[in-house]
Amino acid sequence: MTAARVPSYEVRAVDSIPEVRPGDDLAKLIAAAAPDLRDGDVLLVTSKIVSKAEGRIVRASSREEAIDAETVRVVARRGALRIVENRQGLVMAAAGVDASNTAAGTVLLLPEDPDASAAAIRAGLRDLLSADVGVVVTDTFGRPWRAGLTDVAIGSAGVRVLDDLRGGTDAYGNPLSATVVATADELAAAGDLVKGKAAGLPVAVVRGLPHVLGEGSSARDLVRPAADDMFRLGTSEAVREAVTQRRTVRAFTSEPVDPGAVRRAVAAAVTAPAPHHTTPWRFVLLESAAARRELLDAMRDAWVADLRADGRSEESIAKRVRRGEVLRAAPYLVVPCLVTEGAHHYGHARRDAAEREMFVVAMGAGVQNLLVALAGERLGSAWVSSTMFCRDVVREVLALPGDWDPMGAVAVGHPAAAPPRRPDRTAAEFIEVR
Repeated sequence: MTAARVPSYEVRAVDSIPEVRPGDDLAKLIAAAAPDLRDGDVLLVTSKIVSKAEGRIVRASSREEAIDAETVRVVARRGALRIVENRQGLVMAAAGVDASNTAAGTVLLLPEDPDASAAAIRAGLRDLLSADVGVVVTDTFGRPWRAGLTDVAIGSAGVRVLDDLRGGTDAYGNPLSATVVATADELAAAGDLVKGKAAGLPVAVVRGLPHVLGEGSSARDLVRPAADDMFRLGTSEAVREAVTQRRTVRAFTSEPVDPGAVRRAVAAAVTAPAPHHTTPWRFVLLESAAARRELLDAMRDAWVADLRADGRSEESIAKRVRRGEVLRAAPYLVVPCLVTEGAHHYGHARRDAAEREMFVVAMGAGVQNLLVALAGERLGSAWVSSTMFCRDVVREVLALPGDWDPMGAVAVGHPAAAPPRRPDRTAAEFIEVR
């Protein structure tokens, strides 16, 4: 009886690769150093020698200038360290610009198209050695949740970069619903164990894993799409993005709003600063359609009565009332209320007015926190002032205490469309320095 074969593979560095210069044919250099390559092998090639062969050596007065030129988007910044998205679509430190192993005053850029580079090496080896091998171009990356560096695949040809196991089952028969293995990255890391970071061995070969070869995929498939990237920004960048990208949304889809998301936003709202260590915020959540309709009908009737008392025509009244439709169209409403419990009373008009203004400012800060947090939950919102003009009606309909002052209403829902671009505002226009 033959024993079942135990899976195994070998990985070895390729010796005798000479110093690579612009214009060198990497396939020829590798074929001369590893003439025993055979079908099913996977070649792991450090991006540095690919960059050198392709002439991606540039003069730069500073590495920072080169990083600026290669950066498409800053993801995170901490001191001098920058994590950025580069021209190849990779998110990595310093855009992949390397000042090591290159002459003083020059830096190495990553290959312009690492997948094409891998394909060219693979084609050259097929012509030279009649061997069908897979090729992975590797570079060194840090990772968001792990300490230390490892090599990953930035270019690939002839290798199935992802092994999608979804739809299968594990050894216990449990369904696999989220398992997609980054095969090309695993190969890159294995090769780095024998190439090393300073050993002068830029190429490695993995043998014994012919099943990882395949057509139709590239290392670009390993880059997570923006829509699926839950960690697209660094901490400070995410805070700024949340604040600056919060927009007033006036059209919503019919998709229900998660009450938990609103409660998380309220939790953020009540961290706003407030005078005298008070908590002047109250939030009334109108989750039922009946409650929203009752409030909005009563507010509309009060508004119509006010407009008629002003002598407005029925046509003018109807036009103005239509402006409040944003609240009716929203699947969820929040009514923020101000409670001035704990305010100081001076018996002096100017000082008492300033005291109330402090509480009103705190209310605005709380509502801003709410709106920003809702945006972080991918919910749109519009803060409308209407409840402030009929506070008694709102208190009666919602059965609120007499000392709760409604401070508008916030329409909440999933945006029906992306808001138009906000005109740029230069901070200097709003600053006076003394």
